[in-house]
Amino acid sequence: MGPDHYRVDDKVAIVTGAGQGIGRAISLALAEAGADITAVARTPKKIEETAAEIQKLGRRALAIPTDVTQEDQVREMVEKTLAELGHIDILVNNVGTEISKPIIATGRKLPGWQWVEDDWNEPLTLQDWHQVVETNLTSAFICAQAVGPHLVRQKKGKVINISSIYAKIAGAYFSPYCVTKAGLSMLTRCLALEWAPFNICVNAIGPGYINTEMIAEGLAVPEIEASILDPTPLKRLGEPREVALLVVYLASEAANFLTGQTMYLDGGRLAAG
Repeated sequence: MGPDHYRVDDKVAIVTGAGQGIGRAISLALAEAGADITAVARTPKKIEETAAEIQKLGRRALAIPTDVTQEDQVREMVEKTLAELGHIDILVNNVGTEISKPIIATGRKLPGWQWVEDDWNEPLTLQDWHQVVETNLTSAFICAQAVGPHLVRQKKGKVINISSIYAKIAGAYFSPYCVTKAGLSMLTRCLALEWAPFNICVNAIGPGYINTEMIAEGLAVPEIEASILDPTPLKRLGEPREVALLVVYLASEAANFLTGQTMYLDGGRLAAG
């Protein structure tokens, strides 16, 4: 097996949450490995910037503004991809969000959380819960249902879901995030079983803390930085490109016998307990 097995030449990939951070890195890495990309997010400007970078790499790129929690918008995005790029081979469900609030207001901060503001004692609303569930989990279901028939017809394809180490460990103040990421890992396993007869591999990546805009503000607080780095054996953040390179592997022929797995890219965080 040579380097060509790690390429995705002339494949077409849909990447959600492609406007920044991990999603943009995934889009660019897949393009570098030979794929054409549909970059998906709600903000047109950001995905247009991603698409422009892909085109500089010599690959075709579409920027399709889409709310992936809306079934009609997702189906329209898939049809546009087929019309413009001809086929779909790879789906990366990367979009995600989190809301940091306790389940109920207790009037007590957890030990080690002394730096949090008083509004962290405002409890989660049902709207908060639904927002995280729909963005992190329901969107992956909707995208899989829209793309799946095309993969089944061609009897091959790759689906890669971006989960989290918080699929395996609980976190105070962001229960919806943990629950949805655990659900995404289980959805990965269910899809892998259903689609294995059609030579479709479905896997997930569970990143630890990655150096993105999402956590930049928190890292400015010494206590938060320590809470992230101290339990991480490698004592650093991961980089978006490190996640992206693992996506390329999972999307390539090198991973054709790998399915139903969540691979944790966490600097040793889960191994440390």
